[in-house]
Amino acid sequence: MNTRVVLDREFYRRDPRKVAKELLNKVLLRADGRSGRIVEVEAYCGAKDAAAHAYRGKTMRNATMFGPAGHLYVYFSYGMHWCCNAVCGDVDEGVGVLLRGLAPLTGLDVMRAARVACQRDRDLCRGPARLCQAFGINGTYDGADLVAGSNGLTIVDDGTPAPARPVATSRVGISHATGKPWRWYVPGDPHISRR
Repeated sequence: MNTRVVLDREFYRRDPRKVAKELLNKVLLRADGRSGRIVEVEAYCGAKDAAAHAYRGKTMRNATMFGPAGHLYVYFSYGMHWCCNAVCGDVDEGVGVLLRGLAPLTGLDVMRAARVACQRDRDLCRGPARLCQAFGINGTYDGADLVAGSNGLTIVDDGTPAPARPVATSRVGISHATGKPWRWYVPGDPHISRR
């Protein structure tokens, strides 16, 4: 990889629809050597987005979403698996970007050990739950500061630009606000969760 620059707080302190597209091709990096290129994301827009966890206001579960930008909001989904969002916007806005898919780069042996049932490397981080499992992200990471690197997680720019024309579709796995085209992915990448 080229020189890695940790994304700063200002990067996240914007509309999640802008942040989401610019997160494509950035790298999620864990201090233990696991890394993956972000290839699929979804934006969630707080009080104006019925699909967002923050839509009905702040609760104990979603409190991190209302905190400072650049933190990680981790939640348990459908009582089965963990998912994570990069918090965006201003404090109390409740907006963020769901990390939906990564192309694994380094630390694949550790990812394979974390996902023993996975038969193909292209599936290690394909989808938000698999991504969290492969990276060992669980509820203890809720509130981790991606800028300061607390809990050993950061998102870095290694010089690979975001795609000029990312594919935009409606979001996946939601029952409200289903028509919003707020899911983006890197064209042709085999690590996205769904075409």
